[in-house]
Amino acid sequence: MPPPVGRRRRRGRAPPPGDSFVDNCGVVLLLFEKPTGFTIFCFYGIHLYRPDALEVVWLKEFQTFDDKSSAIGVGSGVSRQLAEMIVKWHRPGQTLVVGKREYKSIIESSLGIPCLHDEIVMELTWGMQRFMNRLVRKEKSELPNEVKEQSVVTASALFNCDALEEKEDLALRTFCRYLKDRPNMPDVSGIESKNWGALKLATAFKIICTHEIGDADEMFSKDVQSKLLRDADGYRGKIINYGACLRTYQALVSAHRCMTQNNGVLASLVKKAEEAHRALQSSAAEDEDSR
Repeated sequence: MPPPVGRRRRRGRAPPPGDSFVDNCGVVLLLFEKPTGFTIFCFYGIHLYRPDALEVVWLKEFQTFDDKSSAIGVGSGVSRQLAEMIVKWHRPGQTLVVGKREYKSIIESSLGIPCLHDEIVMELTWGMQRFMNRLVRKEKSELPNEVKEQSVVTASALFNCDALEEKEDLALRTFCRYLKDRPNMPDVSGIESKNWGALKLATAFKIICTHEIGDADEMFSKDVQSKLLRDADGYRGKIINYGACLRTYQALVSAHRCMTQNNGVLASLVKKAEEAHRALQSSAAEDEDSR
């Protein structure tokens, strides 16, 4: 799986009116055209318009097309293969960044997906041309199809888990001050949570909401556990929606399990890819010796 690639911008510009990139954790898709097919990338859309922002793009999928000229056109619209590829990765309300102005109108009219194309996008796609060998190693991959497909799915799952954790971390930080100072007792220092991750924060608020300590809560010391239980009633009125806190906790627990599982899967896929590469090199060496 190619690593994410970043490129730093030197100037900023205001984003398109009405497009705040707040949906889907700010992640947008990029449809990138190559000589023999199309590639789908994803990245954080707001970085397009921030000065000196480092744009990091992630490969979602690359497909070759037998007749790329008929994949998208003013008269023909979007072919079934390309449409299925786009819809596979697109989420409701998500913006699709395209490298050609005509593609914007064709995709919007054919698929009803909001697209973006402007000078900043043109600069991004121009810059990405320099990194294509790192992002898509070869248009005809040496890896087995099963490894390629599983790698894309696994990397996508990990990216989505990271995006969820980042989103919820920002929301949970709003309540950190209530852990720092005990409820109704602002002069007494409570719990320092500055260096806690999203899952640990969510677990703390889960304990506060349920008044219970579970086996999975051993990430906290006995002292912190007792403080959370002792002050739980003092958080009423400060944590407005207990149900939302519990749903956030469950979502982060699921994401953490998903990340653990997929990290193991990714390690296995990397091993398979290395074995396939060594086998190819060995076969090539044998062919060379036999000549």
